[in-house]
Amino acid sequence: MRNKYIAIIIVLLLIGSSFFYYAHVEYALLPAEEDTKRYAANERTGVDVWGNWIDQQNGNIKKLSVHEADPSSVAGAVRVDDRLLQLGREVFYKETFGNEVFLTDIMGIVNGPLTMANIAKAIMALRGKGTTNLQVELAEDITIGDRIYKKGEKVDTGIDVPKGAYAPLGMPVVWNDGRLRVGISCAACHATVDPATKKVVEGAPNNDLNAGLLLALATNSAAYFTHANITSLQHYIHSVDRSIVDSKGRKTPLPDPRLLEKEVDRIFGSWPRGNFDSTIDMKANPSQIPDSFTLGDHPYGWSGFAAAGPFRGLAVFSNNVHAQNADSLSQSEISQALFGIDKEVYLGTILQNAANPKFRYEPNKKEKPSTFFTKVDPTPGVVGVNKLVAPPQFPKVSLVAPDGLIVSEPGYRFNEQNYAVAAWQNTINPPAATERVAQEQIEHGRDVFVRAGCIHCHAGAYLTNNRVVSAKVVGTEPSRAQALKKTEKIFGEAVLYAPDTPVPIPDNPQILKVPTEHLDKEQIRLAFAHGDSLGGYKVPSLIGVAWSAPYLHDGGVAVGPNGEMGLAGTVEKGIVPDARNSLRALIDRTLRQQVIRANSSEQKLRNVHVSGDGHRYWIDEQNGFTKVEQEAVINYLLSLTSPK
Repeated sequence: MRNKYIAIIIVLLLIGSSFFYYAHVEYALLPAEEDTKRYAANERTGVDVWGNWIDQQNGNIKKLSVHEADPSSVAGAVRVDDRLLQLGREVFYKETFGNEVFLTDIMGIVNGPLTMANIAKAIMALRGKGTTNLQVELAEDITIGDRIYKKGEKVDTGIDVPKGAYAPLGMPVVWNDGRLRVGISCAACHATVDPATKKVVEGAPNNDLNAGLLLALATNSAAYFTHANITSLQHYIHSVDRSIVDSKGRKTPLPDPRLLEKEVDRIFGSWPRGNFDSTIDMKANPSQIPDSFTLGDHPYGWSGFAAAGPFRGLAVFSNNVHAQNADSLSQSEISQALFGIDKEVYLGTILQNAANPKFRYEPNKKEKPSTFFTKVDPTPGVVGVNKLVAPPQFPKVSLVAPDGLIVSEPGYRFNEQNYAVAAWQNTINPPAATERVAQEQIEHGRDVFVRAGCIHCHAGAYLTNNRVVSAKVVGTEPSRAQALKKTEKIFGEAVLYAPDTPVPIPDNPQILKVPTEHLDKEQIRLAFAHGDSLGGYKVPSLIGVAWSAPYLHDGGVAVGPNGEMGLAGTVEKGIVPDARNSLRALIDRTLRQQVIRANSSEQKLRNVHVSGDGHRYWIDEQNGFTKVEQEAVINYLLSLTSPK
């Protein structure tokens, strides 16, 4: 009932903004544990020391280089207790680190055809029933690529609303200074609503989130231009009417905001549902949203770039989303090195069409974009608008800060919220599949899985060898594997402030060198595509694979419940891929070819490097396996809900 009252307050704020101008209201949906789909959790209290886990209950301190009675006293140690785990769950659902400012005031994600008023209207219309795909009426016409959307048309957002809730999952809202802002937390992408019960499934990916469309509907999608195929801003400069003075004192024109917006919208409109582009490399290569069943699944990220530091790199991966992907302004200090774009041009391009006039930069003034931004920056002294901390190596990047910065809110300790959400994610096991399979069938499938050679990569308790495989070897679309190549120009030493350092960072804080000597240098080269490496993809754990259809890093292996082929036949038509049918296409070459053909028939998918090709490891008749054996393997895979 409380959720309903909050929703009513938000609606009142929308229609009575002058009355509530000086109010400050924040709300994020944090489901009660009884409102989540229940499953057994991993018990994870102890101490993490640079990725080594010490379970104090069992007295296991053998992995420490020194044998203190209290392992948490070791430099770099993170104590995982009930308090930290509770904080991690709250961060997962509620924390935005201030990204509502970038999303709302600068990008304008709810300032155009998609409005908070219409989102609230759509949620109220559910009457508490919940949905896996909130359908929202558009407030105005818009053209995205070759598609015309009309005012009043309902669009699939893929936003989840749990049963009994009156707010979106993973979309905290803030009312302040007479404006309603919406942010994004981890739960928007890494939790979902069970289609049958409408309860929250913690850790399962939101595989129909229409993130590309949501971004394209923003009034200033161009603020995210580094995630699109923008080979050069010069292509969008048709006059010198909008000029600035760059960091070298030269008069330089900015791109035409309308032309740039049109192209960025077109690319974002091509993203498949359930995919997100998590690297700013000036290329459109969205990857499938991963699950958060993270225990044992290191290294993290599609390329395995997050491998160092506490929780075996999981905190690095959690940080990457908030520090880089939720605020492109945060990359302004390294825009020249990464993109060949002058800092002033970079800032001016992002801010010249900002949704909120307060943040909108007007060219042709003597004031540089950086000077203007300093005056309006809600987080002075911090790069960008999110709540970030510059670690010791800044502005260089490192193995523990691949985007250079760390999200940390004032009042917490340095990196504490990243450590908390990493620790909490490691407690999550997926719920059991609803489809019951006899134990003898599962055991038969395991036997076939081993005989087929899958065990060479998907080995051990977590069904991963924790390795990065060359993109050339695995044969999948190589674009994403090279997304971090340019970071080599600005790579620095892996150093962090001590975990007990308060935020804001005091003078003369303790700086710790993060142990990286144990990491395979060739694996790091693959993960970052440094040197002459073509890059690679990490071998994912198969725990919870029943919840993560479609498959491969591009999410291209998709088959619907009635045999609909490819993303073109499933998610692009609002059909959720079926896990069993999609797994069959993953291991059957005849079905896979049908999937690849279906994907290649869609220009939109070709635009963003989605094919479903690669990973050619077959369990089919051509490889000597019967249909019965093929189904047995699928039964086995669908049964995987916890480490064995």
